[in-house]
Amino acid sequence: MLGISRDCWWAGAERVVLTLWVGGLWIAGYVVAPSLFASMDDRQLAGRMAGQIFQLVSYIGLAVGATLLLSIILQKGGGWLRDNRARIVLLMLLLIVLSIGVLVPMMQELKLIGLAPGSEQATQFARLHGAASILHLINSLLGLWLVATGFNDGAKAQK
Repeated sequence: MLGISRDCWWAGAERVVLTLWVGGLWIAGYVVAPSLFASMDDRQLAGRMAGQIFQLVSYIGLAVGATLLLSIILQKGGGWLRDNRARIVLLMLLLIVLSIGVLVPMMQELKLIGLAPGSEQATQFARLHGAASILHLINSLLGLWLVATGFNDGAKAQK
């Protein structure tokens, strides 16, 4: 294909989808969500909209992360877990699963009960929201590191 080897093409595709995923993390968390809360009077509506965006980015992350991890496994075979990229992508996937599988359902349940200001539910919601924000920050930084250091460079150095 245009004189580009299949391996080179695949490496470029991996880098592009990783960059789109990580860009989505940064745009959703540090541009869109703050903008929604800054521009909307209805904080509950802003929160619902931000939550939907985070959910979408999480599902994209699961798909992209699983694809990248599978690619590393196919490249490395049995030694895939010794690859730093694989460990980072696996950690990112685990953080997404923790967020959407544990924290988000707990926060949704608290919202159904009601979040009266100063209530135990509101305090618990704030803690869970803080934990979810920290997980998002960790994933954003891990993803940025993968993009900045070159997702495929580790594969070349370890061959």
